[in-house]
Amino acid sequence: MTIKNRSKICLIISAAIICLALILSIFGHGINLGIDFEGGLSMQYDMKSAVNKADVENALNGMDVKAYTVTVQGAAGNEVNIRIKDVAQDDIQNVQDNFETAIRETYPEAESIGDVNYVGPIAGATLVKNAILSVLIASALMLIYIAIRFDLNSGLSAVFGLLHDVAIMLSFMVIFRSVIQMNSSFIAAALTIVGYSINNTIVIFDRIRENAKKMPSAPREEVTNISIRESLGRTICTTVTTLITIVALCILGVASIREFALPIIVGILSGVYSANMINGYVWAFLEEKRRAKKAKA
Repeated sequence: MTIKNRSKICLIISAAIICLALILSIFGHGINLGIDFEGGLSMQYDMKSAVNKADVENALNGMDVKAYTVTVQGAAGNEVNIRIKDVAQDDIQNVQDNFETAIRETYPEAESIGDVNYVGPIAGATLVKNAILSVLIASALMLIYIAIRFDLNSGLSAVFGLLHDVAIMLSFMVIFRSVIQMNSSFIAAALTIVGYSINNTIVIFDRIRENAKKMPSAPREEVTNISIRESLGRTICTTVTTLITIVALCILGVASIREFALPIIVGILSGVYSANMINGYVWAFLEEKRRAKKAKA
């Protein structure tokens, strides 16, 4: 199989996706923030019988609650978790009382289980801050490690790909905001993809290093092409086997699992895409620049 440098086209496609997300955000169609970020109320009930999700939603709609999520849980499907956004802390008791009155018309034995949790906007802001800080720290440490293990240009290329993958994940969160809600599950998914993405990149960079030693005078783009081709079998096998599991979770899992699985799927595809179509060629570009600068000196 012949591998060619299509990095410019790939970067244009990525830039278009990110720009579309930015435009949508500017016009008020940004990320659909969940209760973990915007604040709100979380309640859990045992209905004592199998729950019809529509019954719970009808009770909430009757209360004129607009932004909420309902998750059916429990081995017998008898438990339900309700998350309601935009609830003031002073209104928690009223909301809970109104919901219990409405739902007991259908499930007379329904009772609250666990604590009623309120997440304030301050907690959400802290979560965002910690998530951004985690990605930045991870990027810095990976840059240091790869620069020592390989070279500085490899480290810069790998971190570029890592930030690319996170940006693509965020862009898809904006574009598909009606399907995906950002909450703490997304943070877990983003950090998981950071590790997965860098692992793909390191495998290819390891092959690039070996081939660069064998072909010291060859163009760096050619070295990258050969290395990607030699790693392609491994890439396909690991990606397909990982996606089979995650897609199954997304299709068969409950809503909370789906909120984690969907960003993971996007991140895996983006990670494979960047590792094979972008990162190595960024390294080749930087190496050719270094060679040219060294030749002039």
